[in-house]
Amino acid sequence: MRKSRLMAGVMAGIIVASTAACGSGSGGDDGLTFMFRGGPDEKAAYEAAIAKFTEETGVEVKMIVTDADQYATKLQAAVSGNNVPDVFYVEQATLQSYVGSGVLMDITDQVEEQGVDLDNIWEYGVDSYRFDGTLQGTPDGRLYGLPKDVGPFAFGYNKTMLEAAGIPLPDKDVPLTWDEFVAISKQLTTDTDGDGAVDQWGTGLNVQWNLQSMVWSNGGDWTNEDRTEVTVDTPEFAEALQAFADLTNVEGVTPSASDAATLDTYQRWMAGEIGFFPVGPWDVSVYNDLEFEYDLIPWPSMGGEESATWIGSLGIGVSATTSDAENAVKLATYLSTDPDAQQTLVDANIQVPNLKDMAQEWAAAPDAQPANRQEFLDIVEDYGRAMPAAFTYGAEWYDELWVNIQPVLDGEQKAADYLAETQPKMQTLLDESNANAEQAAAGS
Repeated sequence: MRKSRLMAGVMAGIIVASTAACGSGSGGDDGLTFMFRGGPDEKAAYEAAIAKFTEETGVEVKMIVTDADQYATKLQAAVSGNNVPDVFYVEQATLQSYVGSGVLMDITDQVEEQGVDLDNIWEYGVDSYRFDGTLQGTPDGRLYGLPKDVGPFAFGYNKTMLEAAGIPLPDKDVPLTWDEFVAISKQLTTDTDGDGAVDQWGTGLNVQWNLQSMVWSNGGDWTNEDRTEVTVDTPEFAEALQAFADLTNVEGVTPSASDAATLDTYQRWMAGEIGFFPVGPWDVSVYNDLEFEYDLIPWPSMGGEESATWIGSLGIGVSATTSDAENAVKLATYLSTDPDAQQTLVDANIQVPNLKDMAQEWAAAPDAQPANRQEFLDIVEDYGRAMPAAFTYGAEWYDELWVNIQPVLDGEQKAADYLAETQPKMQTLLDESNANAEQAAAGS
């Protein structure tokens, strides 16, 4: 029903391009090109939003849509071919290189001239696309994009499962301690059909997306504050990584490798076989149709008090070579900050509202699903952080952590030993990243 409403009458003024044919990026009489990634829900929502933009401005927009896993390659091909779309999604981790190579326009003055109330947009979202020539993400940097969204990575639980097991529901405001989380997970891990094999688990986390919460809440981090020193070889970091591996190898509350090979943990969560699992705003449109009831709580705290998790974001940037900068900035601003456009995207259940006042109403809605939508906003306002490589010049140094981590996850190597071996490799790559950033800044 929702898709039918979004699609009604949206094609006026829009030309939907195939992913094989990037726009010319020329703007002007031919209209604008807008390149983004997403599935059917996101595509339909943008068709509706851009149709209204065209109606209000008379500016036609050609949409270039790719799958998520193809976007970076397609955009880089457009950049290499001097065929940059007028407006396009920009990832946090690529912003500095695109600024240094002259791909992205500095839109600070144009946004100010349009009278955009940046104070009503999440600071994290706006600051993610600021760059002062040295550091990204600082409030004093110039603006090279606006947030398409903010993506708070929340923690969910299968409310139906806990109620069936007679387990009191977790407090929506107070994080579970790590011991409490493990204890509940053990209660949930069971053989429900009596065939002698476990078919329900407490949790099923992914190390690349879930270790951050554990490390941060335990007092560890990937780097020092100015992002010059890799700090993964600390006791706090090692304790968190070891505890992650122990969920499988010691506590037995996650599916084994053979179980996961049969059906991965995401699919098992969807099937109602897992008690605790992460939830992003991008999941809501699918999770709201599950056969069990779920809700959000703070991430468990390894340190025992404070919760922690990450916030993602995509930006909307403007090509520095567009021939219609005025309308290109108008389009980027419209998609990021216009209340009607935001409502269209929010109604599609694909993101949290960028506008703070709209977000508060959205979270407090009596029919909110999940019921504790406020948790998303608490992450954005309070305890969420940028991913470790979000504001560095490339992510190779960060990716190195995962290259040979499997023996730790399998219980064949201690976390502390692995981190001691890996820290120097990561440090070398971070040094190279920072040197490349300085070189790019000097040449821009």
